[in-house]
Amino acid sequence: MAALAPPVAAARVAVRRALVGLTGDGPVLVACSGGADSLALAAATAFVAPRLGRRAGLVTVDHGLQPGSAERAAAVARWAVESGLDPVDAVPVTVAGRPGGPEAAAREARYQALVATARRRGAAAVLLGHTRDDQAETVLLALARGAGPRGLAGMPERRELDGVTLLRPLLAVSREETRKACAALGLTPWEDPHNVDPAYARARVRSDVLPSLVRALGPAVLDNLARTARLVAADTAALDELAAAALTEARSPEGGLGVDTLAAQPVALRTRVLHAWARELGAPPAALSHRHVDALDALVTQWHGQGAVHLPGGLRVARQEGRLTLADPR
Repeated sequence: MAALAPPVAAARVAVRRALVGLTGDGPVLVACSGGADSLALAAATAFVAPRLGRRAGLVTVDHGLQPGSAERAAAVARWAVESGLDPVDAVPVTVAGRPGGPEAAAREARYQALVATARRRGAAAVLLGHTRDDQAETVLLALARGAGPRGLAGMPERRELDGVTLLRPLLAVSREETRKACAALGLTPWEDPHNVDPAYARARVRSDVLPSLVRALGPAVLDNLARTARLVAADTAALDELAAAALTEARSPEGGLGVDTLAAQPVALRTRVLHAWARELGAPPAALSHRHVDALDALVTQWHGQGAVHLPGGLRVARQEGRLTLADPR
């Protein structure tokens, strides 16, 4: 019997680690575009999941952004059925008219489709094909944006989105390994032209920035960036737990948050408390930025009688009688 190709084994081991201990009786669904990363993930899941007593299915999203996208989605779905995956769904979405740039709009449409399909199929989780290289790119883009620890934490291995579990089993597997896994299995991945389109920041990082870093610092830079994300994510999770307790402590019986209690907190906790509270008030997370949190923090630490802080969603927060409170809209 031929030896199992190491990249195929790496993908299967990663999937097994992600699925062991997963609760719920429903199938796991692989989000698959037909690219090397998600195709290798789908093949690994088709092998591993039944051996763990779980059904494995696939969902491919047709964004309708390129000629032939519907045919390509149908081809991915046919391959999935032939590979024994079940259930299999090809879901068309509309990207045009959504807020944000084209990347953000397509991402929002894709995740909405994945969540809706998972709910309809009663899935235990949706598996995403992001690799170590994707994680490194995410960290670099976060650095370029001046993101804080939450951005530098990169993509989590597991998260809940609208009640649906999302898993990223391949975050420790390289993009090159997924290509080699596909080759070893006789699979031909689709090459998305958007991945090399310089109009997109991530494509520029992928084609120019990361190769330059590897040439200058050596190939270990990719692992180091991904490890940085894991370390920062662990620290961020711990700080978030402390901030949740601090938010409870800062709540005033009269409503709002007590300024003196907030002021006694370290800045790393205080700003997290203010961010969480702003979201609790109804500020849209995507529009809530560090500038808004800094303005709230100034009401606590640099108070000189300034007016209310305007938050996204038409919210106004003022300092009154030693408390931060939601002011009446004007």
